[in-house]
Amino acid sequence: MLDKLFTGARTCSLWLTWLGGALIVLSAFLVTLEVFLRKLFNVSLGGADEISGYAFGVATALALSFALFERAHIRVDALLGAIPKALHPYINLLGLLLLTGFALVIVVMVWGMVGDTLDNGSRSITPMRVPLAIPQIPWLLGWVFFVFSGVLIALVAIRQHFRGDEAGVQNLIGVKSLDEQIEDETV
Repeated sequence: MLDKLFTGARTCSLWLTWLGGALIVLSAFLVTLEVFLRKLFNVSLGGADEISGYAFGVATALALSFALFERAHIRVDALLGAIPKALHPYINLLGLLLLTGFALVIVVMVWGMVGDTLDNGSRSITPMRVPLAIPQIPWLLGWVFFVFSGVLIALVAIRQHFRGDEAGVQNLIGVKSLDEQIEDETV
């Protein structure tokens, strides 16, 4: 069951990343259209910058999980070479749990913020007067899925460790090797 959940979450993270990418592309088209209309016809659509800001925030949150599954989050691993290799899985798991814990703090704070936004009917202080819950809810969902993914990956890594599959743990939560990084860039 854990494997099915893991595979499903990984696939979902890919689709969420594509959705976030589509938001970025659409906002780029919107901003480009805005620039051309201003330059050629001295007309503004208004709000292109606001919408693109919301799109960027939502797209980023939606892509966090995929980066976690791909081991693409930035790490400071300068000391990892000085630590015995037998401790690497524990250090990597600790790093994953700390990252997930930090994301959980963000989720709790954002949950309260979205609740306040809904209770107060808050809107942006721009001419568009966007109900702030519209960008905040998908942003929150991206963070919630990130926390879920972090916990799921940690559980799978712990299971791999207890099964004695240290290579599996490395492939799941370890720092990518130089060869893996090169392969990612050439594909």
